[in-house]
Amino acid sequence: MPPVSVKIIKRTIDILGSSMGLCATLPLYPIIATLVKLDSRGPVFYTQVRAKGLLPQNPNDSSLAPKCVTFRMMKFRTMKQDAEKGIGAVLAKKNDSRVTRLGRIMRKVRLDELPQLWNVLKGDMSLVGPRPERPELLVDLALAIPYFEERMRDCKPGLTGLAQVSLGYTGAIPDSSGLAAFRDTLQNPFKLEEARGALADDLRAKLLYDLAYTAALEKFSTYIQAELKVLALTPVVLLRGSGQ
Repeated sequence: MPPVSVKIIKRTIDILGSSMGLCATLPLYPIIATLVKLDSRGPVFYTQVRAKGLLPQNPNDSSLAPKCVTFRMMKFRTMKQDAEKGIGAVLAKKNDSRVTRLGRIMRKVRLDELPQLWNVLKGDMSLVGPRPERPELLVDLALAIPYFEERMRDCKPGLTGLAQVSLGYTGAIPDSSGLAAFRDTLQNPFKLEEARGALADDLRAKLLYDLAYTAALEKFSTYIQAELKVLALTPVVLLRGSGQ
């Protein structure tokens, strides 16, 4: 569990950072809103239920599935209207056909995530932390990938994070990553043809970075190093357009 000093400094950084971010980016909102409306039918903003942690299993509950603590995350809409109609909740993937033309550009530089600064200011999210998953998907991932739920234990989901600045949009391992040397071990370890390119491989890679960040929260010295590193690298990732 993070010490009190980490919690206080982290929340202070969140309030100051999100406040300054909102003031700096609000002039962009009318421009982005107009472009979204011109590009495709549907609302400008999109809210989605996301998980910010797993509750301990209730021994009196007969259900085996973990229960999620949730919040509503705000985004500029980047997908076609009713993108999940008939298919339900699925993880976004590279070159997702549901994403609009403008949406692809916004996702590259993460402009679609600007409204999440409000989620940070409210306290639902932090500037830095693991990305929040859909609750129905998180339950499945927690059951399928060992320790997946531990990535957000005593840690709020983040607008950016160590995994986001170290890996691709889905969690794919780039050649520049420190995990590149272990790609063959981490991805499709049993060499099953039908499992080649599975998204679970990318999520396992993200999990390693998320666990490294949450471990850093245990001490103030390691926390501040990790926090400043992610905050410094985030603009670099945005400028490179490596969001997807």
